Amino acid sequence: MSQLPVYFFSEDIAYTLKDKIKIRKWIKASILAEGKILKELNFIFCSDSYLLEINQHYLKHDTYTDIVTFDNSETSKDIAGDIFISIERIKENAARFKASERDELHRVIIHGTLHLIGYTDKKKPHKQLMTSKEDHYLAVRGF
Repeated sequence: MSQLPVYFFSEDIAYTLKDKIKIRKWIKASILAEGKILKELNFIFCSDSYLLEINQHYLKHDTYTDIVTFDNSETSKDIAGDIFISIERIKENAARFKASERDELHRVIIHGTLHLIGYTDKKKPHKQLMTSKEDHYLAVRGF
């Protein structure tokens, strides 16, 4: 069991995350910097088809996406949730945005975490704030 309550799983794909300890510390530091308390985060890496099924079933969206976040927090101060990430979509987006797969994955990891903290990206000003927060936390991750 991890000393930090951040866990990584794979569903329907073989995927091993590198730098797990550093990523756990980075996520926790980001959550603390936002004035929240880390309770438990589960990151589930999966395929496009697996995530599409989740998107269709739970959110009634019939589109491919890189991430689906479920908030399990019991209070507004606590951060707890399940974050599903399509590794196929990460690879495709990394190529499209001319980013490394590692950086794109880290961006999506912090994106899901920011959703749990309370940031949204539906409207343009909210999306701009979210992107600026992602950029900030990526810049300070230190690895």
